[in-house]
Amino acid sequence: MAVRKKLHPASPWVEVSTSRKDWDSADPEVLKRLFEQITLIRVFEEYVLGLASQGLVHGPAHSSIGQEGGAVGSILPLTGGDFINGSHRGHHQFLAKALGHVAPSGIDLAGTMPEAVRTVLSRTLAEIAGLARGFCRGRGGSMHLQWKEAGAMGTNAIVGGGVPQAAGFAWAARQAGTDAVSVTYFGDGAVNIGSVLETFNLAAAWKLPVCFFIENNRYAVSTHVDEATAEPRLSARGAGFNIPSWRVDGMDPLAVHIAMLEAVAHMRAGNGPTIVEAEVYRYFHQNGPFPGSAFGYRTKAEEAEWKARDPRDLVAAQLVRRNILTTEEIDAATTGAKAVMDAIGDELLEPVPGGKVGQRRIRADEWPAPGFVDVGVRGDLSEFAGARIEDRDTFTGKVGERRFIDVVADVMARRMETDTSVVVLGEDVHRLNGGTNGATKGLAAAYPDRVLGTPISENAFAGLGGGIAVDGRFKPVVEFMYADFMWVAADQLFNQIAKARHMFGGDGSVPFVLRSKVAMGTGYGSQHSMDPAGIFASAPGWRIVAPSTPFDYVGLLNSALRCADPVVVIEHVDLYTSVGEGPVDDLDYCLPVGRAAVRRVGGDITILSYLAMTSLVLAAVEQLGSVDAEVIDLRWLDRASIDWDTIGESIRKTNNVLIAEQGAAGTSYGSWLADEIQRRFFDWLDQPVQRVHGGEASPSISKVLERAAIAKTEEVVEKLSEITSY
Repeated sequence: MAVRKKLHPASPWVEVSTSRKDWDSADPEVLKRLFEQITLIRVFEEYVLGLASQGLVHGPAHSSIGQEGGAVGSILPLTGGDFINGSHRGHHQFLAKALGHVAPSGIDLAGTMPEAVRTVLSRTLAEIAGLARGFCRGRGGSMHLQWKEAGAMGTNAIVGGGVPQAAGFAWAARQAGTDAVSVTYFGDGAVNIGSVLETFNLAAAWKLPVCFFIENNRYAVSTHVDEATAEPRLSARGAGFNIPSWRVDGMDPLAVHIAMLEAVAHMRAGNGPTIVEAEVYRYFHQNGPFPGSAFGYRTKAEEAEWKARDPRDLVAAQLVRRNILTTEEIDAATTGAKAVMDAIGDELLEPVPGGKVGQRRIRADEWPAPGFVDVGVRGDLSEFAGARIEDRDTFTGKVGERRFIDVVADVMARRMETDTSVVVLGEDVHRLNGGTNGATKGLAAAYPDRVLGTPISENAFAGLGGGIAVDGRFKPVVEFMYADFMWVAADQLFNQIAKARHMFGGDGSVPFVLRSKVAMGTGYGSQHSMDPAGIFASAPGWRIVAPSTPFDYVGLLNSALRCADPVVVIEHVDLYTSVGEGPVDDLDYCLPVGRAAVRRVGGDITILSYLAMTSLVLAAVEQLGSVDAEVIDLRWLDRASIDWDTIGESIRKTNNVLIAEQGAAGTSYGSWLADEIQRRFFDWLDQPVQRVHGGEASPSISKVLERAAIAKTEEVVEKLSEITSY
């Protein structure tokens, strides 16, 4: 007969509640700060909803009214050196962290408001309204609030999207030798999302000091938590990842505070991540000034039941009961907070000329200038001031025949030796004598604390790398084994990392390097073979480099690591085993940003290519013999870095263009490039821009079908023969 043994979770899961004794013994200063911040945030949010009802908030206004106790109670134990990030409903968390930063000793709401507090309120309100004085210069609005100086690292409109980055903040804090912790706020709707669960696992495996704070407000828009999961006690997730978890009544700010003190102590002691689930209730609908009952998914009775447990009223009653504040002082605090918000509103708003009584509009000089629209998509490259810039024609170091993959490993080793901020992470980068291709050979032994083998969880570790980059103290180099895996991590790559600089105002750097490879021709099939250049080129924010020689790889990787923007370094497996001219012992130069290389001078036609296709094009031209082609290796592929000077000079000479690439037609890089060329150089072209690319379908496993799906030398020869026969 089978023997059954009852198993128990490895980490504790507890529920925290308060008694009268807890309230009696609570520090009066803690209770006053809870009340002050909850009151100020409540009044702020009521003012925002008033603006929304007047049509003065463009876009959603995700009110946190009812949930303030969870935010204030959990952030009060944090220091200025700790980090938070959050979700689209994040006004309360952002304000709690910012207010704690500028007024750590508390705020007398009935007295003269400190100018620093007033500025926080003004800039936050302006951001929600989309105005220039906002923390993100009006680009973030209600959903994207960031003030890194206060440790408020950014709220996020993608449900669960900020969670992996919070793990990056935690890793950077620990690696820097501090005891800082990271807290990431998200709701019941995010708990079942893959990136959140992936990050639970990664944070637990690496014992990162990150708190996963679940605001269980019971509704993901209108879907009740009981409909979305069979275990609505969401902190139960912790047991599956060996994460200690706390469950607490979020309408009781003191209970949240007590639970968070315990969680923070656990993390500061180096014991790894925590989960805190606070049951809270948003009084209003997903966004806007109407209650959920107005939309039929909640009852008025349910709303009244939760409002009877209001966190502000609870703290106020306890303050009065303990004779810490009087009823008059409680009322005066509310009146004072409202007066400040009215005064701030008067600065931003003005009466509508000829409008109805009380009708207002945004003052014209508060809006961002339209010309600011694209500023900060990428940086200005000022970080290259003082850099050693070389190209092959200026390089005086010793060169020799080098195997491409050896140079990949050598230059990364050199950068890790000279720059202790560089950290490498990805699947198997620490094993197999340098990962699956040898690109990280020797690094794990030399730098074990900076070469991090990850679980198979691209969303989590790409986002963690993004958090490290936003933090700014370290430079992550994230490796994806195959370029196709970008789709698995698409949110982190395109919604988060690519947009972060621009979305949060245009000033913050995001020094993130992604290495990935094109594996066409290796028999790995449809999901391991794509060329991602066309996709990355269509995503604002990325810079793209595509090295085709050992010499270029060294300079381009160094430039990528120096760059303050996210850079994807696309590699090709066909090049790994190739041999070409490269530096023997000088690995410290950067290739100039935005400069292509003319690989062959000619007068008949300009051929633009990159990666392994460049050598195939050169072979085709040599094989054909009858076409005097100018072959340009683009090297930099993003819109901001294309070398239009070199391309334009060639086109004015040849009056013909062929773009040659291996990838599939649908995701091709050449499609946008051809469009841009024909608009820029139409008067110089004797015929439409011609193209060589792969087929519609992704490469298949079959050797025959794979060859049929991609472009190589033969396809270039065929196209050139076709062109010359016109």
